[in-house]
Amino acid sequence: MRYTLEKLLRDQPHRKYDSYVETLGWLNIAIVLVICAAILGWSFANADDNHVHVDQVNSGGDSFDFEVNQVGHSNLIDFSFGHDNNTIELLQSGNNNYFGYTDAWGSGYSWGGDVDGEDNDLIVRQKCSTTTCNDNDFQLHVWGDNNTVKFGQGYSLNDSSTPTWNYDGNEPGGNFVRLDIHGDNNSFIGSQKMDTSTISHTMTVNIYADDNDVYARQAQNGNKTLTMTIRNDDNDVFINQRDNGAHTATITLQGTQPTDLDLVQKGGTTQTYSLSQNCVTSGGCSISVTQGN
Repeated sequence: MRYTLEKLLRDQPHRKYDSYVETLGWLNIAIVLVICAAILGWSFANADDNHVHVDQVNSGGDSFDFEVNQVGHSNLIDFSFGHDNNTIELLQSGNNNYFGYTDAWGSGYSWGGDVDGEDNDLIVRQKCSTTTCNDNDFQLHVWGDNNTVKFGQGYSLNDSSTPTWNYDGNEPGGNFVRLDIHGDNNSFIGSQKMDTSTISHTMTVNIYADDNDVYARQAQNGNKTLTMTIRNDDNDVFINQRDNGAHTATITLQGTQPTDLDLVQKGGTTQTYSLSQNCVTSGGCSISVTQGN
């Protein structure tokens, strides 16, 4: 069964909005879909359309709640999901925002969906305030049970389970994130926020195990590249890269015991750190690294 919702707003002399939603095989699913377009004080001549495209992989969907709010133009949502009590809330404000399957392997429709499993909770907000925004990409690949992912592009989040969504009214876009979560009971809360048009923030996260609690935050200007891989159980990881230095952190934790890692890199001077750990001690591991002032 296929539903198409298009041309919620008719062409006007100075703007155009065209949005559609396509779904396949939806059964016993509660959907809340709000698609909004606003000029935000600008006059867009022949502005490109916003698009929402969501596919359900199988016919046995359960209690899937999906809410999307698009404000602006040239925003795209394109992903597929499996079944069982998933909740996804998306906000795209500005232009050139993307949420969907990754360009690393393409659509996950053929093997279960880009969001597959039970009780996933994804809340992603993308925001840009400039007339022409740099691309904001949030690419995902979430399988497993009871995962919680909250992420803000253009926002600054704290590490609470109900984080604040701090926005200062100045955001040029250009944040890139690629996310993998393949485990049970994971929690990931992160954000990337810039203050000027100096674009570089990049974050790649892979979590393939159980019961991880990870918080990562990159803020201010310049390169902040973070690559993080966690493939063991019961980690508690806090990573904070901020200020104007071009910080780089590459972290891999693959121990067999609980691991605590607290890494903060800050200041105007570039800080670089690379950690690869295999912890097998009975009491687990604890590491704290702070660079900069």
